[in-house]
Amino acid sequence: MDIELLTSILIIIGIDVVLGGDNAIVIALACRNLPERQRNKAIILGAILAIILRIICTILAVYLLEIPFLQFAGGCFLILIAYKLLTDHNEDNNKIRAGASLSTAVKTIVIADLVMGLDNVIAVAGAAHGRIHLVVLGLIVSIPIIIWGSKLILFLMERYPIFIYGGAAILAYTAGQMIIHEQSLTHLYSQHTGIVGILPIIIIVFVLVSGYLSNKIKISYSIK
Repeated sequence: MDIELLTSILIIIGIDVVLGGDNAIVIALACRNLPERQRNKAIILGAILAIILRIICTILAVYLLEIPFLQFAGGCFLILIAYKLLTDHNEDNNKIRAGASLSTAVKTIVIADLVMGLDNVIAVAGAAHGRIHLVVLGLIVSIPIIIWGSKLILFLMERYPIFIYGGAAILAYTAGQMIIHEQSLTHLYSQHTGIVGILPIIIIVFVLVSGYLSNKIKISYSIK
């Protein structure tokens, strides 16, 4: 296995883990009113269906990113997602209602995952660069981590903000890779070869610095 392939797999797993941390909360909220026996079934069924739909959506996104300038647009959108990961502390999970039955809970899990998983789909599709097997492999490896380890991940992110900044850096790097892999801009990059190597680094620095400063401003306003 070459270094580039291994790096792509690790980046995809990292994206899945960072952006999929809320999945466990979604599952817990959707199943909290069910009896213990049905709760386990809802978790398994909901997770399996959500994984299947996530794979389908990501594969579709991989092909859609072949449309001219769409990969560039996706990269720009991913920069916004990375910034929001650092600065958006609103709890959207309060909108998720607990299911009163097994079928309702499963439906809630699947719908919530699709709605909340748009950023994940775009990020993974961009990191895969058309290699579908990496999408599937990354999801297969990361899903158990998300389901059984997400509480630990969320704890670490809340306790140690450096993990959030690390996740944002992964997304920013992926955004830079998406932008420099935009086929419609190949002629531009060929004239300015230096920018290809440093653009992902510039984007990482921009996202981390702007997110840090934004958080500092919010803290200063809250103190006042």
